[in-house]
Amino acid sequence: MRSTHRSAASRRGRRTVLAAAGLVAALALTATACGGGEKDKADARPSGAASQAADSGNGGGIEIPADIADRLKENGIDVDEWKDGGWRDWDKDKWLSEAKDFVNPMIEGLWKPERMKSAKEADKTITTQDAAADQGVSDPEPAPVEAEAEKTPYHENAAPVGKVFFDSPEGSMVCSGTVIKDVNHPGKSNLVWTAGHCVHAGGGGGWYRNIAFVPSYNDLGKSEAELADATTTEMAPYGTWWADWASTSNQWIQGGSETGGDGAPYDYSVLHVKPEQGGKSLEETVGAALEVDFSAPSATEVPSIGAWGYPAAAPYNGLTMFQCVDRPGRLSLSPSLPTMYRIGCTMTGGSSGGGWFRVVDGETKLVSNTSIGPADSTWLAGPQLGQEAEAMYESMSKAYGGQ
Repeated sequence: MRSTHRSAASRRGRRTVLAAAGLVAALALTATACGGGEKDKADARPSGAASQAADSGNGGGIEIPADIADRLKENGIDVDEWKDGGWRDWDKDKWLSEAKDFVNPMIEGLWKPERMKSAKEADKTITTQDAAADQGVSDPEPAPVEAEAEKTPYHENAAPVGKVFFDSPEGSMVCSGTVIKDVNHPGKSNLVWTAGHCVHAGGGGGWYRNIAFVPSYNDLGKSEAELADATTTEMAPYGTWWADWASTSNQWIQGGSETGGDGAPYDYSVLHVKPEQGGKSLEETVGAALEVDFSAPSATEVPSIGAWGYPAAAPYNGLTMFQCVDRPGRLSLSPSLPTMYRIGCTMTGGSSGGGWFRVVDGETKLVSNTSIGPADSTWLAGPQLGQEAEAMYESMSKAYGGQ
């Protein structure tokens, strides 16, 4: 994936003392129940949101609805060849980039345990020059907050959190994601929130391939040695869920870059997923989902934010879920761009796309996601979720949520 992190000069400092003691406990993402199991089209989405469909397969093959099959053919894609490895062809002319071009046919069994473990972090690192463009709008850099390992089993402590896997021209990659509520399908959501750079390469690039979500990945937090011969059930106790629809912002598609770029403040995405095996919804299967807070409060209005994810770059290995809690500050990459949230946190690449949570009237809600960070992994920044993000979410929910 391509995510977050670091500044050119490393810094040392005391950890920030949280004003709200016990917030970590308040942010516990406990499941209420647990199930078992392993350019834009105007009628499809509002302006400012980019989204499109792909198909999933059932049983041993790929079954493509007629309209999707036609679109695959229009893009020069043979479904059988795609399944047999044709997706590895990253010829620039075949790297689908427009919102309407997203296709992600399910290839059952592709994400095996070893392939999951070998996936590399998708990092989004900003440079000193990027940060210097803030024109003084940003708050001082926060002191680093050491990431803490989440308690196991994850499905009892952070049920909505999981990993997002995908293939890029550089190989298999990994990000983090969160199961979110679907306002139009209460209790039966199949929606996952992550970063835009975990699904689309941004300006000059295109949609990634074989995008899938694994909730409560490595649920028991086993070590690399313990997972040497891990089964799919150990790595993905609630199954593998393929993205059959995806949305990200037009700002990310047009302005995103390897260092975040102008798309960073809009670096978010919603996936609609379907199980590789099984019939229940994602929310029913994992037993939990979080509401998204689109009120975009300023950093000064939020006393504390917690970030969850699976950092994969050293010193982490991507097998363990971690979290950081800190008082947010402001980060502005340009006077012409929306201000982002920033917190102290040592999580590295792989945590990209992981949800940021805050407590509102006693309820934990998703308020942002990990997007960018400095090279020395001392802090993370994420977008404020306002009207553009809400429009993208509403479009996904209304058009595709019930499918």
